[in-house]
Amino acid sequence: MMIFEKTLANRQSYKPLLLLADEDDAILNSYIEQGDLYEVRMNEDIVGVALFIPIDEQTIELKNIALRPTYRGQGIAKEMIRQSELTFKAQGYTRMIIGTANSSINNIALYQKLGFRMYDIQRDFFNAYKKVIVEQGIQAVDLWMFEKLLK
Repeated sequence: MMIFEKTLANRQSYKPLLLLADEDDAILNSYIEQGDLYEVRMNEDIVGVALFIPIDEQTIELKNIALRPTYRGQGIAKEMIRQSELTFKAQGYTRMIIGTANSSINNIALYQKLGFRMYDIQRDFFNAYKKVIVEQGIQAVDLWMFEKLLK
């Protein structure tokens, strides 16, 4: 059974997981202490993490979501996002946004399956990263932003 709940633990202890989704240590450090951090546990093992940062009174951003590789492809990320939608809707948020690299084909598919729609492209976003990121033979260059209204 999956347990998804907010944690107040030392955020630095979650860094190895968070770095799976955002590979640049300096960029991760720029936001790791912001917002609310949620962990996902299965059988008492922490298998995933999600960091949410308020943008304004209506908008919450899913800034980072990561699962241990052995737990991917099992619907856990979908369930994490669904539960977060309910949590933040109950807190009065009406919109959730998520950004991902143009090269993150699996993430792009997941977000669209969950009803998110693209609304912006931040060109050359990944030029600020120290290392070049390549996924499925595609270089990460632009940040694609997706949104979903929480109805």
